[in-house]
Amino acid sequence: MKSKVAVVILNYNGKHFLEQFLPSVVAYSAESTVYVADSASTDGSVAWLNAHYHNVPVIQLAANYGYAGGYNRALEQIEADYYLLLNSDVEVTPNWLGPLLQLLDNELNVAACQPKIRAHHQRNTFEYAGAAGGHLDRLGYPFCRGRVFFDCETDTGQYDTTEAIFWASGACFLVRANLFRQMGGFDEDFFAHMEEIDLCWRLQLAGHQIFCCADSVVYHVGGGTLPPSNPFKTFLNYRNSLAMLYKNLPKSQLSQVLFLRLILDGISAVRFLPKWEWANVWAIIKAHFAFYGMLPSLRKKRRQIWSEVADNQAKKLKMLYPRSVIWGYFAKGKKTFKALMEVA
Repeated sequence: MKSKVAVVILNYNGKHFLEQFLPSVVAYSAESTVYVADSASTDGSVAWLNAHYHNVPVIQLAANYGYAGGYNRALEQIEADYYLLLNSDVEVTPNWLGPLLQLLDNELNVAACQPKIRAHHQRNTFEYAGAAGGHLDRLGYPFCRGRVFFDCETDTGQYDTTEAIFWASGACFLVRANLFRQMGGFDEDFFAHMEEIDLCWRLQLAGHQIFCCADSVVYHVGGGTLPPSNPFKTFLNYRNSLAMLYKNLPKSQLSQVLFLRLILDGISAVRFLPKWEWANVWAIIKAHFAFYGMLPSLRKKRRQIWSEVADNQAKKLKMLYPRSVIWGYFAKGKKTFKALMEVA
């Protein structure tokens, strides 16, 4: 039976998070059907779900396909008007879902949205992965309302406005099911990290908007699968960022931006040297070579995306922050989103 909204939790060896956070999801999501998609976990997650939450449908995937492939495969099996993709390490609040649904019900041009995301262990502080809505600078560096690089602001109501953003966080991501399918879902070659930014960019090129709904709040643990210093995470972030730029930038900007990014990536590797983190340095080198290996398939994806972009594409691209967030942050000392916007 088709439901209006399906809340789908992708789980990989996250039994401890399910035990901690699934009760609040079930209790505060009465207007939805809650699913768990399990990526071949080996920690007893499925057995625990069957024993304690037999009314929560479990979709068992054959392997760990990452965030992108896991959700693509799971959502193929679910009929709903809206998909709410929720990380297993997110604590929801009593009125978290209603405002998100109301936003998409009332604003037909909005394809996807997110709530405000605060840190689970610092309840008044914005969380790294999304904060109050994501943005992207002209060189492809993501930042958020409430988070610039690793500086997360205290939530004092400074971003209590529901407004357009560039990308919505995959930690808590509500999207229209028909548009998710129309766009081909997430790019599975990304595996994990930045696939939601890539999807939001493609949705905007197709004429839709992405929003943050300030009336909804959730709390995110963050880093539950891969900690910030993990070399595989470094590899994914650097490779996927280059792939995303190659797919979605207009032709007039592509060569210059990629050239600058390759240089800046090399410079950024130096920050790992004082700590003797050679695995992260090697991860950046591998990411570049992996990007070069992806170019044949990326060319095909780029041609498909830009063959369908309307003449008003320039208007959509105005959502990109027109300057360098690196320059603003490190050279100008702009440590907050509002400070960055003052020089935009």
